[in-house]
Amino acid sequence: MSTLQRIALLLTVIGALNWGLIGFFRFDLVATIFGGQASAFARIVYALVGIAGLINLVLLFKPTEELGRTEPKMSRT
Repeated sequence: MSTLQRIALLLTVIGALNWGLIGFFRFDLVATIFGGQASAFARIVYALVGIAGLINLVLLFKPTEELGRTEPKMSRT
């Protein structure tokens, strides 16, 4: 997994946790930290999470071989 994919996965998890907080408790952590939903910093975070989601969506449909995943080799002993 490349560094970009790891960052995208981390941002997607952050976004998912934020949506969970909104859904369960009506609490937007990103807006609270960055000064409201309309603040520039919060909008940047929302945009980065959205881009990360698109990157992960592309990864979801990539064949396993392209992701560098290999099956464990069976040893004959």
